[in-house]
Amino acid sequence: MQKLFEISQFTRQEKLDLFETLWEDLSKNETNFESPEWHAELLSKTESRIKENKENISDWNEAKTLLNKHFK
Repeated sequence: MQKLFEISQFTRQEKLDLFETLWEDLSKNETNFESPEWHAELLSKTESRIKENKENISDWNEAKTLLNKHFK
């Protein structure tokens, strides 16, 4: 694979922005995406924790804000 740029030269924010852009593009066509079995297992465990009130839940915008504060 040809490198078009050196990722190590990006700032943390630029890397996060690039990751978000890539994820948005990858998730556009969900029919071509197959989750691995371990993912279903983790989702099941999370659902159980939610039912037991052992899971903290944030909406996506709140989560992004918290993550951006943590990694800046």
